[in-house]
Amino acid sequence: MLAPLGLACLWFGTWAWLALVALAAGGLAVEWVHLCGRRALTPAGLAVPLAVLAAGGTAAGIAPGPALLVLALGTLLVWLLAAGTPGRTAAPLAAGVLYIGPAAIALIWLRADPAAGLANALFVLLIVWASDIGAYAAGRMLGGPLLAPAISPAKTWSGAAGGLLAAVLTGLLLAWILLGPPVGARPALIGGGLGLVAQLGDLLESAIKRRFGVKDSSRLIPGHGGLLDRLDGVLTVAPVAALLALPLDRGVIIWS
Repeated sequence: MLAPLGLACLWFGTWAWLALVALAAGGLAVEWVHLCGRRALTPAGLAVPLAVLAAGGTAAGIAPGPALLVLALGTLLVWLLAAGTPGRTAAPLAAGVLYIGPAAIALIWLRADPAAGLANALFVLLIVWASDIGAYAAGRMLGGPLLAPAISPAKTWSGAAGGLLAAVLTGLLLAWILLGPPVGARPALIGGGLGLVAQLGDLLESAIKRRFGVKDSSRLIPGHGGLLDRLDGVLTVAPVAALLALPLDRGVIIWS
């Protein structure tokens, strides 16, 4: 359900993509507030999604610097508001802004490039999906030793290898489709690197859930958990992809 919607909004771009990212970022932020044991309809709780949305809304320009400044100020505001609540620590709530905000900024800023935005944002989504599908399929078929039993009881080394291979092949295939042959090693290297980042994002979200003592981030999607469970890879891959694009000229595809 999420994949067709994401691809459609990505294709139409501009306001459709901005609206989708804003909706997802706001939902992620509210889930984070609830994971922290706080209510969303409080000053500190409302400040988390507002900070993320304000930073994301600033990211459609040419430079991401102002959006990062808004994100930093929003994090400080959340920390100050949360610190005023007796008996509660402010750090976990403020950390949510830094966990979710960079991905919102990156996805909007990447897509805003009129020449390469569609290709770069599509690359991010497809690499994450390929890594997830490859890891799941290989782990189910091959099994074997657990990757990080202290963090996740289901992830295996075979699944990690399958996810990495799927990300590499997806990078090569997308480069071949969009740019044509010959295809060099760069798409494979970037695809594999971002696939590895996606798996680290998955492990990070598993560690966060263990920290909060929950199995799923929410019950929003029956049988699949919440938005944090579905978008954990995007939260780590999108900022890294934006960092790869930052030193390049606008209009340049990150794997070219």
